[in-house]
Amino acid sequence: MNYIYDIKLDKESEKPLYKQLANDIIKLVESGKLSPNSKLPPIRKLAEKMNVNKTTVVNAYKYLENRKVAYSKMGSGTYISEINLENLPSPILMNEFNTRKETKFELNESINFASGTTSENLFPVNRFKIFFNEVLDRDKGNAFSYQDTKGFLPLRESFSLYLNDYNIKSTPDKIQIISGAQQGLDIIAKAMLSFGDVVFVESPTYYGALGAFLSRGVQVVEIPVCNDGMDMDKLKSLIKIYNPKLIYIMSYFQTPTCISYSLKKKQELLEIANRYNTYIVEEDTQSDFVYTDEQLILLKSLDYKNKVIYIKSFSKILMPGLRIGFMVLPNAIINMVTSAKYNTDISTSGFIQRAFDLYLKGDELKKHTIYMRSIFISRYETANSEINKNLKGLVSYKKPSGGVSFWLKIRNNIDIEMLCNNLIKNNVVVTPGSIFSVKGENLPYIRISFANVEIEDIKKGIQIIGKILRDMNG
Repeated sequence: MNYIYDIKLDKESEKPLYKQLANDIIKLVESGKLSPNSKLPPIRKLAEKMNVNKTTVVNAYKYLENRKVAYSKMGSGTYISEINLENLPSPILMNEFNTRKETKFELNESINFASGTTSENLFPVNRFKIFFNEVLDRDKGNAFSYQDTKGFLPLRESFSLYLNDYNIKSTPDKIQIISGAQQGLDIIAKAMLSFGDVVFVESPTYYGALGAFLSRGVQVVEIPVCNDGMDMDKLKSLIKIYNPKLIYIMSYFQTPTCISYSLKKKQELLEIANRYNTYIVEEDTQSDFVYTDEQLILLKSLDYKNKVIYIKSFSKILMPGLRIGFMVLPNAIINMVTSAKYNTDISTSGFIQRAFDLYLKGDELKKHTIYMRSIFISRYETANSEINKNLKGLVSYKKPSGGVSFWLKIRNNIDIEMLCNNLIKNNVVVTPGSIFSVKGENLPYIRISFANVEIEDIKKGIQIIGKILRDMNG
């Protein structure tokens, strides 16, 4: 700290005194004389020592914070950042966002590993037809009237009971019905984010979430994903600097890496959210597809301080065209979210909500989940076996404990775009890693999903991937 007191300011210079002070502090940081997390002198004391106005020191510290050289702790003071400026990630803005989306292919004979949508022949159409008719007979025209913006009360009551199976305690007033998970993300963004705010996301991540956040004019900061969740050291360092409004994660079978968070990292995330007064958005689209004996522990079930916004989608387990899901909201944001939902579409389809309520009350969802899991575990085991058999030495991956996809790292510097084009010529479609990059960088990965692929086609498709990769390796 004595080094700071030795700084000499030139009061005759045209350069503002606060910038002189801030730039000299930066030089001390770069030279190693000020170490990470060291505390800067109190404003009043430094102003007296340097014979300047307190405003000069305040502006110098604000300048350092804007440059991400320093961070402040409420009621404690200002500290030097942990991360070297050269290694500090630049926030992503909307004009840098990779607008590419997953391409839809209409090749009749193609094996489509790019689609995350469940096979249409598995949709419980006949069961829903019964409940659709029951709603029409029971409620008649009222089935098509506007609902409470929060959602049809009996359905919210049913969801409260449904959540007991996940050890999530909630009441109907904390539940918001939404028209799918994507709408949930959009509503949260509208309700909670303003221009210039910061959101932390996993890297790589789901582009739909990025679009929802960036559309509000926010800055997105990427946190690398390890095998068991976000890089906590990087998160702890950056959260002091950026003070994000939200942290967006998928705790089970993350898109696209397929990793799941360890219990330790879930607990660390909650501690961080509580300490820095930020909210975590937990999107859950695939926790129904756990294929091991591990206990399902969603982040929301551990949320004793009410800092997690839980978004549940049924697009994978049921039918994406139903466009229904729900959020469990912390008390402090319920009114804001309800208002954003009203301004978006007033309410989700009352007809669909009423039919879904009957579906839940009849234990149909539990039965269908067991059925779907039995179908998908066969596809999962087949895909894993074929990858080991046909892609050995060509790819590396961490076997997920569930979900509907595999995230494969392609070895030997293969051109991923060329690989995908060669596969399309052979009627196999995969998703390139660049789709999940904020800026569209060419990541050396492909994702293959078996949600819409039958067993024999899984075998055939992975065999073709192996052949193309061997040909490209020479």
